[in-house]
Amino acid sequence: MQLVSRLNVDLTAEPCRSSLTGFKPISSNELKNIILSAKPKTCSLDPLPTWLLKSCIDVLLPTITTIMNLSLVKGSFPSEFKKSIVRPLIKKETLDPDELSNYRPISNLSFLSKTLERIVASQIDEYLHNNGLYARMQSAYRKYHSTETALIRVVNDIQRAIDDQCESVLVLLDLSSAFDTIDHEILLERLRFRYGFSSLVLQWFTSYLIDRPQNIVLDKFSSQPRHLSCGVPQGSVLGPVLFSLYIAPLEDVIMAHGLNAMMYADDSQLYIIMRQSYRATALEDLTLCIQDIMSWNVSNMLKCNPKKTEIIHFSSRFSLANPIPSIKVGDCSITPSNEVKDLGVTLDRHLTLKTHINNICRSASCSIHQIGKIRSFLSSSATERLIHASVSSKLDYCNSILFGLPSYELEKLQRLQNTAARLTVRAKKSAHITPVLKSLHWLPVKERITFKILLVTYKILHGFAPAYLNELLLNYTPHRLLRSNSLNLLSIPKTKTVTYGDRSFSVIAPKLWNDLPIMIKQCSTVDSFKSRLKTFLFNSVYS
Repeated sequence: MQLVSRLNVDLTAEPCRSSLTGFKPISSNELKNIILSAKPKTCSLDPLPTWLLKSCIDVLLPTITTIMNLSLVKGSFPSEFKKSIVRPLIKKETLDPDELSNYRPISNLSFLSKTLERIVASQIDEYLHNNGLYARMQSAYRKYHSTETALIRVVNDIQRAIDDQCESVLVLLDLSSAFDTIDHEILLERLRFRYGFSSLVLQWFTSYLIDRPQNIVLDKFSSQPRHLSCGVPQGSVLGPVLFSLYIAPLEDVIMAHGLNAMMYADDSQLYIIMRQSYRATALEDLTLCIQDIMSWNVSNMLKCNPKKTEIIHFSSRFSLANPIPSIKVGDCSITPSNEVKDLGVTLDRHLTLKTHINNICRSASCSIHQIGKIRSFLSSSATERLIHASVSSKLDYCNSILFGLPSYELEKLQRLQNTAARLTVRAKKSAHITPVLKSLHWLPVKERITFKILLVTYKILHGFAPAYLNELLLNYTPHRLLRSNSLNLLSIPKTKTVTYGDRSFSVIAPKLWNDLPIMIKQCSTVDSFKSRLKTFLFNSVYS
């Protein structure tokens, strides 16, 4: 199937060899678990509050089970479940509230509607996973995938490239209103051809997409209902999944040009690794790839926003790499930036991460200041929960890419943690911090980074991580039989630089893993591994 005739690369594909023709009816016990485990959110479309539905679940369960199974067996999504109320939410508090494009149209759907979507999402996830139909580099809305796993792979590739005396160019593409412009006919054809949805399953999704009424609510005012002719509802369970399946061929476009890709929902990243001697050819390939992406977007009713697209040129801070010229994206010529924000992490052109750490410090300091204002009204346990939610979460977010940074950079984060610890136990500023951290059973920042890297490594080795991370680790296999064969060791790649190669995940993860006691590496569950690892690191710091 020729996806887009105007592309410069051939994307001929074979029809999906597997098929999903029908949904399995759900049992009452399975449905009960889904309902009770769901968040108790209530929409104005619900006939009764969610908390009341949960409290009366044993009485209502037979009726709800019948409704759900009739939808699955008949291949029809109930009309009442299609109704949605859109309450626009501003994307950021700093944006202009009078600019409509600064709002996100979140759909509020009934609880039972989303319950039915969860049932279907679970079954199609199992089908797609078992048949290897997910896009390989799509990290959104998938088990074991996250923004951190995506960034680990991208940053690792760039660090290894610089270590190998190469440069890299990263392009962050921006899609405008991506969820709202999905063409239903194209989506249904893609579900049929690429993913093998057919018969009642395809009929069910057709019913799910068409004739969906929604009305906008602002304060006490409500618009008249309008039926959607395109798009999938934001705020739904299936909407994000369908968007990921819809946009999956974009990865094929990028790969066909020999470039690297990483997708997270509508955040598309492509990057190219190049040597100085082949820079001109590499940039031509990059420009051609971007042109094909723009063509693919147009053919699939998606709109790329060149004005919000960002480009950054990575190179070693020890070399005098010449800057690259502006790159044409649509009608705009984009000049490479010195810094870009990628999935919440600020990357600079030399990967020093100074700005990123400063941003963490600024945000976390503000949170500590706000908590300090109300500390006298809080118990120690309540304060600790607030600290973990608003400070520790910032220190830990994507901290696996911070390993190997200069000690003076990590010390900035450590001072923040020290301040948060003293606030939690109401200790004086002059109090020695080690007893305070030990009493709270907190690992220092450096050990928290080590903990995260080792946890990701354990998940990779036990099948709880994306396939694109599995490729970064190799088991150590000596040429002859040695006692080390039984130590569960990983192969450590050779590097040329401490600043880049030795900081990359594919190098530091095996080093840290190989140094672990065998009793920790042999843990059978993630929880037991986390418990033993924390104890091991805790004792190494405080004993």
